[in-house]
Amino acid sequence: MLADLKKKTQDRMEKTLQALQVELKKIRTGRAQVSMLDGIKVNYYGQPSPLSQVAAISCPDAKSFLIAPWEPSILKEIEQSIVKSELGMAPINDGKVIRLRVPDLTEDRRKDLVKQTKKIVEDARVATRLARRDANEEVKKALKDKTVSEDEAKKNETEIQKMTDDYIKKVDAVADEKEKSILTI
Repeated sequence: MLADLKKKTQDRMEKTLQALQVELKKIRTGRAQVSMLDGIKVNYYGQPSPLSQVAAISCPDAKSFLIAPWEPSILKEIEQSIVKSELGMAPINDGKVIRLRVPDLTEDRRKDLVKQTKKIVEDARVATRLARRDANEEVKKALKDKTVSEDEAKKNETEIQKMTDDYIKKVDAVADEKEKSILTI
């Protein structure tokens, strides 16, 4: 039972780490990354569809995007969706494709992005600690129900704490890497 609990807790912490990495990919670092456009939804025949499902997206260089729609008729819809999004990029429509230029980051914008990163990272730390708390509550419940001994309970709580510390270190490492990429000019 406790082995299952530890496995479940580890899976939960791993999912938190993966979710953090996905969220941090959405924060732009001054370089064009296709994942920056993941949040854009395009009105495609009355349905909001992800941009990646209605167009081919590429990065011809480190500072620009090239968006080639599968159907030229939705070019205007894509352009409107980009304008409505909070990317801060103006689309250039040449009738066949849309080009986006990633603006250079100002120092103030970099600091704002670091603050945003820190908030997302803190949410991941909290989620990791919540997983630890829930696991410890399960251990205490098992101890109360007398399905485990006190020694086993203490040992498991120690192992869960060690696992939590390891995942917090991983979260911090991911955060440091992202901050470094944001602040690098």
